[in-house]
Amino acid sequence: MITLSVCLETVFTDLPVEKRIERIAAAGYQAVEFWHPEGTFDGEQIDFDQAKDADALRQACRQHGVALNDFALHAWDGSIGGSPVKAEDREPYLAQVRKMIEFAKAAGCGKGITLSGTVDPALSRSEMRSNLERALAEAAGIADREDFTLLLEPLNTLVDHPGYYLGSSGEALEIVRAINHPRLKILYDVYHMQIMEGNVLATIERLLPWIGHFHAAGVPGRGELFGSELNYPEILRALESLGYNSTFGLEYFPKMADHDASLRQTIEYLSA
Repeated sequence: MITLSVCLETVFTDLPVEKRIERIAAAGYQAVEFWHPEGTFDGEQIDFDQAKDADALRQACRQHGVALNDFALHAWDGSIGGSPVKAEDREPYLAQVRKMIEFAKAAGCGKGITLSGTVDPALSRSEMRSNLERALAEAAGIADREDFTLLLEPLNTLVDHPGYYLGSSGEALEIVRAINHPRLKILYDVYHMQIMEGNVLATIERLLPWIGHFHAAGVPGRGELFGSELNYPEILRALESLGYNSTFGLEYFPKMADHDASLRQTIEYLSA
């Protein structure tokens, strides 16, 4: 059975992290995830005065009966942990991976999102690809020794992340297959890939053996999944028919003022 995970950065943004976990659990969800331990999104920006505490996360999740599924190990633009498409960022990136795996172990989390970083205009695509594959191969070795799984996420470069290197699920698959390590999987974000590629159901079926997690939001606008151009109940039914039984992450920004009502209505919609 597929478990729904909620990104705690995007809901109840006026509350501390532990209270967000409580409210997400009360709305009927069994897992949570987040962006960065170094700060917390407050509805407008990442507030670095609200760093996350691993022990507090573990205790809040245990208290409210939810799992901590995953979090981002570094920033998409390289501002935290470097951009692995750049050779000079390889060692800072690997140091960040080690640090974040230690945080994850303390928090009770076994998966982390890794990003490509942004395009370096001084490098060719092939040079950046080579740098990225080398960094990810080394990171996968580190993850393997710690019983940890890396999730490589392509993002859309047309709306939310201009300049990001990895905007294609097909290239993500090429990279994961080239590295060929069981600790490196793809994070398929339905929202991002609908914007970049479309053809979601056929792509998921083709990539599923290499997918370790999903993200979702409404298209366009990144709001609630209902009222979107995507049929998310059908996507979930397709995943179940293909044998997927892990987590499906909700990383949307509620347009409804009442975030509790938004989350509860989302469960009803996805269960239709």
